[in-house]
Amino acid sequence: MPHATASWLVDNTGLTFEQIADFCGLHILEVQAMADDLAGQKYTGRDPVRSGELTHEEIEKGQNDASYSLKIHKVPVQIQRTKGPRYTPVSKRQDKPDGIAWILRNHPEISDAQISKLIGTTRNTIGAIRERSHWNIANINPKDPVTLGLCSQRELDTAVAKAAKNLPEGSEPKVDTRLTDDRQALIDELKKEREDAARAAVEAAQEAEAEAWLAARRAEGIPEE
Repeated sequence: MPHATASWLVDNTGLTFEQIADFCGLHILEVQAMADDLAGQKYTGRDPVRSGELTHEEIEKGQNDASYSLKIHKVPVQIQRTKGPRYTPVSKRQDKPDGIAWILRNHPEISDAQISKLIGTTRNTIGAIRERSHWNIANINPKDPVTLGLCSQRELDTAVAKAAKNLPEGSEPKVDTRLTDDRQALIDELKKEREDAARAAVEAAQEAEAEAWLAARRAEGIPEE
């Protein structure tokens, strides 16, 4: 429960937003939004000292040194669940958007419910990434969730096979081009900007040369034609 833990640390300690974000596996802007009461959802604070994940001494170290990275005292117990989203270690939660984007781009036939169960996320997050309205969309880079350690290859293959059964016979899943790599588009845009700048520079040089030529003719008393 990283958001609940972050909420408690914001309200009860003098740790920096960066320290809290690093410890909880969140983006610093999420922590700042909690502190400013701008977060889309209100979280009930969860005391990491009481749960044994942090000690008062560790918090003191962090408060006395803003560059200090908090060290977890005891890893939270992973509760075995039979239903609902899977538990994802704090260190990997920041990779979830990358894994979701990869699935949406490469396997759009997989339903939101399947992605939610496979990655351990919410449908709101999936929808925000699909529509490119996610608060951190500029930094999301589609990556294989298996490589990221968010799920196993067998689980991913099972989800793909199950989703394929729901496709009409003979049809192929459509690739979501909104989540493709924008690198080439950016390169083309920068290239066009350079070409436009070079063209403008040539035109400016030609105009300056023409003005200088006219000025020289005036100085010599030669009438303009």
